[in-house]
Amino acid sequence: MPTTSTKAGTRPQDEAIPAAGSPGGWRERWQRWRDARLASAAFRRWASAFPLTRPIARRRAQALFDLMAGFVYSQVLLACVQLRVFDEVAERPRTAEELATRAAMTPESMRRLLDAAVSLRLLERRRGGVYGLGPLGAPLVEDDAIGSMVRHHAVLYADLRDPVELLRAGSGERFGAGLGRPGAAGGADSRASGGAMARYWPYADGQQPGQLTDEQVAEYSALMHASHPLVAHEVLAAYPLRRHRCVLDVGGGEGRFLSLVAEAAPDLRLMLFDLPAVAERARLRLAAAGLAARTATHGGDFLRDPLPTGADLVTLVRVLFDHPDERAVAILRAVRRALPAGGTVLVAEPMGGVRGAERMGDAYYSFYLLAMGRGQSRTPERHAQLLRAAGFERPTVVPTPMPLQASVIVATSPGS
Repeated sequence: MPTTSTKAGTRPQDEAIPAAGSPGGWRERWQRWRDARLASAAFRRWASAFPLTRPIARRRAQALFDLMAGFVYSQVLLACVQLRVFDEVAERPRTAEELATRAAMTPESMRRLLDAAVSLRLLERRRGGVYGLGPLGAPLVEDDAIGSMVRHHAVLYADLRDPVELLRAGSGERFGAGLGRPGAAGGADSRASGGAMARYWPYADGQQPGQLTDEQVAEYSALMHASHPLVAHEVLAAYPLRRHRCVLDVGGGEGRFLSLVAEAAPDLRLMLFDLPAVAERARLRLAAAGLAARTATHGGDFLRDPLPTGADLVTLVRVLFDHPDERAVAILRAVRRALPAGGTVLVAEPMGGVRGAERMGDAYYSFYLLAMGRGQSRTPERHAQLLRAAGFERPTVVPTPMPLQASVIVATSPGS
């Protein structure tokens, strides 16, 4: 693009901004004009030098660099978690030499890691040449949910090494069809052939869920148990569970969500439904927590077996996004059959298109589920459509304090 100069304060020669109402639509023409400017190296050089646009240019350059370098940042975080750096410096600030001895590496290598963590605000340099907790590292000391997810991402990254191939392999019927579309996938023949994530979540890799053994479900059940509080606290802060008399948690894992519910609503009766091997693990954990008298656990496959009745609230916490639309509707219909007239279903999971959490729903979970081999991130509006298709009424989004962790939508069984 011709320019008059690229010196500071001298603007590249631009075309006139198209007038509103011109052929092609003013918005489209404005967007095309803007795109051409942002794609121009000469314009970016001018913007980075001009005082009024310099801060914007720098922020965008930094954001783009962060996207490129994000994997490196995540590996710095993973190394700190694996080496328990945050726990060590939480006890007291430590030198690189101290941490290196504990990690069986040279002080130079440890200092490289610590300085990288400082730049990411995971750690801070303190007086005396020691390192302490930074504002982004501090939450990992007592929050095992975050640390568990960080460690788990090594599995996800294995499948993301070639994102283009992953996308190509995930096309067609991998996720199943939408509502009302023929040829919906659902059987084992339509799922992933078996990447690292599919093997981690064995029910996503074509195996019969009801036949999974305790050994096969142990690893992912432990991750769900550790990470459930991230979502559970959002639900408990957003929805008044005390208005109900009995809750059935479908796909409840090892019972972590119900344990937190039990603390928040001491008079609420508790029920849990999951795969037989998982339900047995939940029974043992809930009994160890002193909740055996309040809790009934049930094993089965919610796509084949009827759900237990007796609850006036059914919760689906991070369940539906594991499944394509037609399966999600089948699960919701099973829930509706288990509920009395006027009963409530509560869906809590990360959702796409939520203001303030767009990257979480539309980028992170979209590719996470692609690697897993099934499911999809849905908007609250799409959840409402699925709920209505299953026969529920009045789907309503319940605001949560931290939508980055989860969004909540509730609906009512007809007949109230």
